[in-house]
Amino acid sequence: MLKRLFTSKARIKLLETFLLNPDGEFFIRELTRRLDEQINSIRRELSNLKSMGLLRSRFKNRKKFYIVNKHFILFNELRSIIVKSSSTLENISKKLQELGNIDLLVISGIFLEKNTPTDLFIVGEVDKHQLEDFVSRELSTKRPIKMSIISKEDFLYRLKINDKFVRDILEDTENIISVNKLEKYLEDRV
Repeated sequence: MLKRLFTSKARIKLLETFLLNPDGEFFIRELTRRLDEQINSIRRELSNLKSMGLLRSRFKNRKKFYIVNKHFILFNELRSIIVKSSSTLENISKKLQELGNIDLLVISGIFLEKNTPTDLFIVGEVDKHQLEDFVSRELSTKRPIKMSIISKEDFLYRLKINDKFVRDILEDTENIISVNKLEKYLEDRV
């Protein structure tokens, strides 16, 4: 089955699209534009993914929409692989780093399909207006993104006093530490 899953660039793009947006519905032309792929390769890969059981389809307003099958036997595992290897998370990290001087960036919560106190934990100096603009323009999610931004000094103080909020973020092994310029302070903690 794995050999059938990861065979083409178009299929990988489709897997990312559907598994990172599990509630999304997409039609063929929309996917063609969004993924910048030929319509025939999109059709072929959609058919393959549907025959495996990963996708379902339905007609709405004379268009055929494709939806991920959340009951697919490997749905959670595939989603975890895609989330952890996704260029989308890399892009989020890169763009956030352009907004200021980030010492630590932890991606969690909504990006990993779990409920946590914060979705983005940022230690450093960031322009909050640019950050809010980036989040509202670039990151479309089911619910508002919860962000926590603290200074390096505040973070180090919280680390020193063993603050529960900071400890929980750092100890959660599912969280993705995307930027870490504070390794020497965290070595004994995590």
